[in-house]
Amino acid sequence: MVVTSNLPLPPRRPTRTVPTPVSTSAAPTPATLRPAPAPVPRERDFTALPLRRRAAWVVLLGSLAALGAFTIDLYLPAFPALESELGASASQVQLTLTGTMVGVALGMLLVGPLSDAVGRRRPLLVGLGVHVVASLLCALAPSIEVLSVLRVLQGLGTSAASVIALAVVRDKFEGRGAARLQARLMVIVGVSPLFAPSIGGVLLELFHWRGLFVALAVLSASLAVAVGVLLPETVPARQRRRFRLVPALRGYVGLLRDPALIGLVLVAGMSMSAIFGYVAQSSFAFQQQYGLSAAAFGLVFATGGGMLVLGTQVNGSLVHRFSSQGLLVTGLSAGAVSGLLLVAGATTGAGGLLGLLVPLWLTMFSIGLVMPNSPVLALERHATAAGATAALLGASQHGVAAAAAPLGGSLPFAPATSMAVIMSGALLVALVVYLVFTRRTLARPPVLHGEEARLAAAAEAERVRQLEAEAARLAAAGRNEEHGDERRAAGKGAQAQPAGAACSPCTDC
Repeated sequence: MVVTSNLPLPPRRPTRTVPTPVSTSAAPTPATLRPAPAPVPRERDFTALPLRRRAAWVVLLGSLAALGAFTIDLYLPAFPALESELGASASQVQLTLTGTMVGVALGMLLVGPLSDAVGRRRPLLVGLGVHVVASLLCALAPSIEVLSVLRVLQGLGTSAASVIALAVVRDKFEGRGAARLQARLMVIVGVSPLFAPSIGGVLLELFHWRGLFVALAVLSASLAVAVGVLLPETVPARQRRRFRLVPALRGYVGLLRDPALIGLVLVAGMSMSAIFGYVAQSSFAFQQQYGLSAAAFGLVFATGGGMLVLGTQVNGSLVHRFSSQGLLVTGLSAGAVSGLLLVAGATTGAGGLLGLLVPLWLTMFSIGLVMPNSPVLALERHATAAGATAALLGASQHGVAAAAAPLGGSLPFAPATSMAVIMSGALLVALVVYLVFTRRTLARPPVLHGEEARLAAAAEAERVRQLEAEAARLAAAGRNEEHGDERRAAGKGAQAQPAGAACSPCTDC
């Protein structure tokens, strides 16, 4: 039997709701119900930093990222002097360039997981020290064979700077601010191969070819001092561990199980190949085929680099309005179209020099949209293995570019057509790779393996713990505020109650 009462029930007090964290183990919600991405903490937002600090980060990381390009390209004007003084053939001199790029690619694959394990500063300082010693030994090289071996060592040293500069961006910053900083670094990385030979030519007018390697030693030593003074350790102590080679190699296997990452790595390599095709063939195209003087060629060559800079600057301005993936697709599509126009202008000669330059400028601008975004997307997917991911990106860029640089001389075309075919072909391959490997797989979260999975789980557990602590703090604040409201209401009721009046029946007492 249910007993009911005729007494009126007291009115229900309004209850307060406290936001609670969403567990990552819960079932996935439909796409339409997914919450918006969490705001980036101010300390991890690059755009929230003061202008002076932003400039300092760009200069320091940009100088580290550009060291590889200067190591590879600064001595290119000295090739004739190397042939005559060391009694070497042209192919032997070219091998010193190939050896450097091989050293850079191999060093990146080692430094990436090493810096993930032990931190960024120590591998970076050791790498810069190796670069200083190797550069000074190159300046003393007695033969082309010794120089070739030392250039491999020099490439190993400079690889640390290139990899760790990219990894530090992901360690310190996230979101659109990280994409903007990445775009600034890509400006420097993309422009350095274009202007390093010009700087080397100026230095060669002032010094012997051995002085170029002394200049590289001074540059890397200065960077080592700057890193020691200005760059903090960016890998948290809880993420560091003892470095072991076999797990590091397994980590690369785990990364390569991600089809989206494979696509992004290949896209980065193809875009760099297009730039190296331009660097390797432009002098023959403009000076031999179009008859430009050395001064006129330098001006035309610089305009190509300027359009690349413009593309990366425009990309940096657009990342706050459009996604990195959207900008990547735009750059690849525009580059494929302008590359075909470049081939048409080079083969037909329509429009003369201007008919070649206009599609060339459009192509370089499009590459400026592609280069910053593929590293950003790759590092976002594998944040806990940022060093190894940056190593794969750098090794791909240098490895593929090393194959593309001498390709123009073997093609049975005029120099301008060879340049156009290499640039257009690289961008078309990059577009196909994106459509096949990347477009659909980027929408799916990566499946992490091994040590990367363990670190990601630890980072996620720490994030959930912080959310739970924040929810508990908000709940406590809500209870305190509710009790305060009750006390204030009770005080007002006591003041309004007439003296000697009886209380009405209620459940509050």
